[in-house]
Amino acid sequence: MSNLNRVIHGTTLVLPDAELIFYPAFFKKTESDEFYEELIRHTHWKQEKIKLYGKRINLPCLTDWIGDKDASYTYSGIKVTPEPWTLVLLKIKKRIETISPAAFNSVLLNLYRNERDSVSWHSDDEKEFGQNPVIGSVSFGDTRRFQLKHKQKKKLRYEIHLTHGSYLLMKGQTQHFWLHQIPKENKPKQERINLTFRKHNQR
Repeated sequence: MSNLNRVIHGTTLVLPDAELIFYPAFFKKTESDEFYEELIRHTHWKQEKIKLYGKRINLPCLTDWIGDKDASYTYSGIKVTPEPWTLVLLKIKKRIETISPAAFNSVLLNLYRNERDSVSWHSDDEKEFGQNPVIGSVSFGDTRRFQLKHKQKKKLRYEIHLTHGSYLLMKGQTQHFWLHQIPKENKPKQERINLTFRKHNQR
């Protein structure tokens, strides 16, 4: 059975004010290994800096921004201009678009080098992505915890383990009502790559 014809099973996460579907094995292990190696070797990983309490500090992971020509993006005070699409990213994009309600035109790549690399609480709600952004999150490499918490109902929390070859689709009002993070870990972790595909409203 080909990759495109095999049945992909997803789980709808039952959370208030959110629309999330998780596919823990969207990509087969062999192709996930290939994608991981290609992305590790051929991505122009950058160490961006953010301003925190008046000081400029290193972002706690490496990043790159890829997309259509006009898909410039600003996050955490960092303005990035997209690099051109690579063949491997276009291949991954085409695959996830078969089950996603959006045609993505940009992607943020994050490289978590070890258990100390992380990303703090935030929402992917920048104005460039419209009223109800569709976010397609693909993971390759070591498993990391993905935590969610409701912005208003503080006791509402949820955690997913993002595995090698997994795909998490976030849509609807999710970004309005929920924050998410990748926390630091106490146990040693190997490298992990995360790709968050987006639909940028180009001007």
